Amino acid sequence: MRATTVLRKLVGVISLFALGMDWARGLVIEVRPTARRSRCGLCGLKAPRYDRCRARRWRHHALGGARVWLQYAPWRVRCPECGVRTEKVSWARHKSGFTRSFEENVAYLAQTTDKSTVQRVMGINWRTVGAIIERVVGDRLDAERFDDLRTIGVDEFSYRKRHRYLTVVTDHERRRVVWASEGRSSETFGKFFHELGTDRCARIETVTLDMAAGFIKALQEHVPRAEIVFDRFHVQRLVTDAVDEVRRAEVRRAGDEAQFIKGSRFALLKNPWNLTRRERTTLATVQRTNRRLYRAYLLKESLARALDYRQPGRAWRALNEWLVWALRSRLKPMVKAAKTIKKYREGILAYVRTRLTNGLVEGFNNRLRTIARRAFGFHSPEALISMLFLCCGGVELKPSLP
Repeated sequence: MRATTVLRKLVGVISLFALGMDWARGLVIEVRPTARRSRCGLCGLKAPRYDRCRARRWRHHALGGARVWLQYAPWRVRCPECGVRTEKVSWARHKSGFTRSFEENVAYLAQTTDKSTVQRVMGINWRTVGAIIERVVGDRLDAERFDDLRTIGVDEFSYRKRHRYLTVVTDHERRRVVWASEGRSSETFGKFFHELGTDRCARIETVTLDMAAGFIKALQEHVPRAEIVFDRFHVQRLVTDAVDEVRRAEVRRAGDEAQFIKGSRFALLKNPWNLTRRERTTLATVQRTNRRLYRAYLLKESLARALDYRQPGRAWRALNEWLVWALRSRLKPMVKAAKTIKKYREGILAYVRTRLTNGLVEGFNNRLRTIARRAFGFHSPEALISMLFLCCGGVELKPSLP
């Protein structure tokens, strides 16, 4: 077997010729593309070449303990679309000093561990890891992810203190993140629909979200025909928080007799089937000693049973009965929660028909939280969005590591 053939097989890149090698603080392999005509490095169109650049090197996988570079002097081309550019080479991305295979290994490691570990394993700078991730995501992220969007979920994610948020949009059917941007206002969410365009916006049938006013406003402006489904967890949380407010108010009102109420928080907020024997005893004591607080507890459980119905008609009747009871309960926190639920009743009942929740979006948010914690936080929203797409955007990488 010829030495050039051995070098080509060691490099592992198909569309190049290995011409020779040299040693200069590592193994330098002289290569050239197999294609006879040059293409623009930016858009990929065929373009006439007129001048050669100086020889460049691209970092490749190490062989044993030796670093490896691919060396080639690329042509300058005059692209009809992009102007004067450097020609495209098959083994590297435009404006990158690393081979595609090297960068994909870096991105694969970044999916599962922190950047500092990737830096030590691959022998590159910490900031270089972030730049490689952005290039890989830009190249491998599905360009057709906005096509055939029918059921989406939206939620905000707090990535820094002082109200720094991301808006994250998820495709329920393909179970992946399709869009993210800094901010959580209606204008931020509106950018997503502007990127979709009128035709693709018309195909959206269902949107799951919490009761954030900014998101609702953007939906009414851009996709007024889409069915809004409010997340069941956030609906029940309204009433759960109201129960806790009633409990605190009753502790203040009872004064010295508050001993029967103190320590009852978890007994009041937990699901009945998760109560311990001691918590059941506490709940029975509350039932005997404080009717107002026990009334709030019954309202919480009644709402949960109303949302458990599978038949929309029965759920509608149960919810209306609950609203009448809650609005007349003479418990201010519960009345306030009931007014909010009455306002968004149609979106809440849509859950009964579709059984859709924002659980998928919340799951991606939890994964994003883990990514942020292992990096000890992100200063730039763009870097965090790149990591979000890398780990949750459907980017599949096949590393060439042994």
